[in-house]
Amino acid sequence: MSTYLVTGGAGFIGSHLGESLMASGHRVICLDSFSDSYDYRVKMRNVQQDSCRDSVAAITGKKEALAELSRCLESERYRLETVDIRDRAALERIFQSEPIDAVVHLAALPGVRASIEQPLLFDDVNVRGTLLLLETMKKYGVRKWVCASSSSVYGNNKRIPFSENDSVDSPISLYAATKKSCELMGYTYHHLYGIDGMMLRFFTVYGERQRPDLAIHKFAKLIDQGSEVPFYGDGSTKRDYTYIGDIVGGIRGALEYAENNESVYEVLNLGNSRMVSLGEMVECLEKELGKKAILRKLPAQPGDMTMTFADIGKARRLIGYEPRTSFEDGIRNFARWHGGRTS
Repeated sequence: MSTYLVTGGAGFIGSHLGESLMASGHRVICLDSFSDSYDYRVKMRNVQQDSCRDSVAAITGKKEALAELSRCLESERYRLETVDIRDRAALERIFQSEPIDAVVHLAALPGVRASIEQPLLFDDVNVRGTLLLLETMKKYGVRKWVCASSSSVYGNNKRIPFSENDSVDSPISLYAATKKSCELMGYTYHHLYGIDGMMLRFFTVYGERQRPDLAIHKFAKLIDQGSEVPFYGDGSTKRDYTYIGDIVGGIRGALEYAENNESVYEVLNLGNSRMVSLGEMVECLEKELGKKAILRKLPAQPGDMTMTFADIGKARRLIGYEPRTSFEDGIRNFARWHGGRTS
């Protein structure tokens, strides 16, 4: 049994990864700040078990509810720590408390548009927080990690599909710039201190438990309610949507690769290697929810990429990554979870 520290472990991707690791017999230390970027109760539900539901529901205060959730979930396989990655003392306490075999770093402030509005906060959390994590890993001898990067680092790349060899020197949002910074810091700590790292560029992850502010989840809720859906641009922007199960498989493969090899620093795309337009995404949601979207046409937003498309050849070669869920099947799974009608 290995012990993995998963930062952002109560979030959309982190909660799925934690379940997968525990199902394979490993121990997970879930670190999450439960920040106010969206309702903290969403993340509580991501990790909450049926046995905890009544005791947690009886508590109204955030701090008290999280303390009860941590107490209830504590087991041989799982530990929940409500910690901000910028809290150096708290990080040290966790690393001191038990041996950690590897770190999966998913914690970050999300959102292209939000990063343009709050650049200093995004720098503090995403860059400084990652640096503090690396410093703590160095101090306590943890030499393996997987770090979540993003397809946003490619900016408006002209080469299709996006390859890890393409230049990422022209980010068009502060969020993208913070993610590139994390990749660079990962290389520096690998070079100086021998910390082996896998930098994973996620391409528009979706599926059950997707964050409520992300397009598919947000659109589904508005379509269900019969409310207007904010529709930016003419619908021609395209994304490489990647199902959560495929992303978890890619993270697990990257973690295994880092653990089984020495002197590792790699950047990998994790996508589905298929582009779907915004208009096609809405049509697919309409079909699975059985309702028509009411679109409110708006101008394209600054910082939004025109398209993303992953070349996943390197991930296939190195870690055996192979996405298995089509966009249509993934939306069907999401709609079922969301409570929509499926065909």
